[in-house]
Amino acid sequence: MSNTRQAEAVSPWRAPVLFLILAALFLAEGSFRNALFSGSWNTALAILNMGLISAVMALGVNMQWGYAGLFNAGVVGFLALGGLAPVLVSTAPVQGAWAAGGPRLILALLVGLGTLVLAAQVWRRISGAWRVPALVAVLVAGFVAYRWLFDPAVMAIEANNSARAGNIGGLGWPVLLSWPVGALFAAAAAWGVGKVALGLRSDYLAIATLGIGEIIVAVMRNEEWLSRGVKNVSGIPRPVPYELDLQGNADFVARAAEWGMSPAVASGVWVKLLYAGLFGAVLLALILLAELALKSPWGRMMRAIRDNETAAEAMGKDVTRRHLQIFVIGSAVIGLAGAMMVTLDGLLSPNSFNPLRYTFLIWVMVIVGGSGNNWGAALGAILVWFLWIKAEVWGPELMRLVTGPLPAGALRDHLLGSAPHMRFIALGLVLLLVLRFAPRGLVPEK
Repeated sequence: MSNTRQAEAVSPWRAPVLFLILAALFLAEGSFRNALFSGSWNTALAILNMGLISAVMALGVNMQWGYAGLFNAGVVGFLALGGLAPVLVSTAPVQGAWAAGGPRLILALLVGLGTLVLAAQVWRRISGAWRVPALVAVLVAGFVAYRWLFDPAVMAIEANNSARAGNIGGLGWPVLLSWPVGALFAAAAAWGVGKVALGLRSDYLAIATLGIGEIIVAVMRNEEWLSRGVKNVSGIPRPVPYELDLQGNADFVARAAEWGMSPAVASGVWVKLLYAGLFGAVLLALILLAELALKSPWGRMMRAIRDNETAAEAMGKDVTRRHLQIFVIGSAVIGLAGAMMVTLDGLLSPNSFNPLRYTFLIWVMVIVGGSGNNWGAALGAILVWFLWIKAEVWGPELMRLVTGPLPAGALRDHLLGSAPHMRFIALGLVLLLVLRFAPRGLVPEK
């Protein structure tokens, strides 16, 4: 895929200045209480934490698009797979679930995997008129055996304490271990998708990944044995203290009084600061690794493939294999972000994974920040998330100002009632302005 990029002179001070402006916005959010800002450090840190997780998501998409020119329209699916990891790794085991159908469920999954492996071997080793009938016979027999084992196991697990659980439960391990597991879940899915879809042209790849992302979310919504489906999983363990525990600690209460805060406010701020430290450390580590990879011979090769696949193939590069590598790596980063997000929320809600928030908005973050630039992707993610949240507050204020001269009536009421939805208009306006005045993003690729 050709993706020619024109060089442009960019001041080395642009990125630091933009990050300082972004920091000033968060300081204003936490310090000043008025029509524009909440004056609450709890709110400012909550926005920052989700912005840092969004930056990890944007970094994964930037690896796929900025490094290799791969258009992944199924970001939400890989994010949801990553979010499944804290449930399966860190929640407590469900009493009786494993005995009800666990071994039979594992056997069913092994039969399904074995069927796929056997089908691939049949396709490779058999030729001529018998190839298709043999393949169909293997798939049909495997499917029948899989469903014969799978369906009774699922029914037994879902019937076990269905009001409180109805799922297989987790391993009860520390929640931080679930983050790399979430990355592995997404990477495994990306490998399977990539083996099938990466030979497609860019527009067909986008359609394929869009469909696969929706399939993954639909499976999570309907397979209650896995993550309770639409019943949600709550009470996911946290890597930081609980606010109530801090409020019951005499030393912390005394320290909160020294800070001039109530224990309730101070505990919320402290917990969010700990989360911000964790998420910031992960983000900085990923950016460091991504920068080292980008400046290595491998990174230069990926950009050469992105800019001119035909020339890269003529030089003997295996384009499809390299595309698969970066697709798996980028999806793993997105899965890591999904595990981090579910850990922050303490809740897995499959219905909350919608493409507008977790695909389209992530793409806007990458485009606004600067495709191909890791720092730009992080900047764009945090900035766009801040504007996305604040537009819901700023919209009504702006609409009250605009509609002030209008007489009271249906038109004025309608405009004021629609004001909270101005975040969509604001986001579109930001995207248009960036594309017009900085088409390569706020911090373009060097």
